[in-house]
Amino acid sequence: MKSFLISDNKDTLVGMRLAGINGVLAKEREDILAELEKAMKNEAIGIILLTENVFDEVREEVFKIKLRENIPLIVTIPDRHGMREKDFITKYIRESIGIKI
Repeated sequence: MKSFLISDNKDTLVGMRLAGINGVLAKEREDILAELEKAMKNEAIGIILLTENVFDEVREEVFKIKLRENIPLIVTIPDRHGMREKDFITKYIRESIGIKI
């Protein structure tokens, strides 16, 4: 299975392409949703990577997809500016499985 990136940042897209991961640049909400839908329909894609800003634009839709679909896995990655919150990983674990660490 392949990974696929939806990014709002050209630098992140270029870096991932250098690592062998294809993707698209999408900045507007409608474009992001269209690309997400295309990626969801592509059975060769097992992991969809979203940059933080892209995820923020379509947060509710991503949560709905995660609740009803097992594949592809949708993962948020930092862009070149890094994670916004200092305790992002612990907060994510707490929200995902309800365990405080």
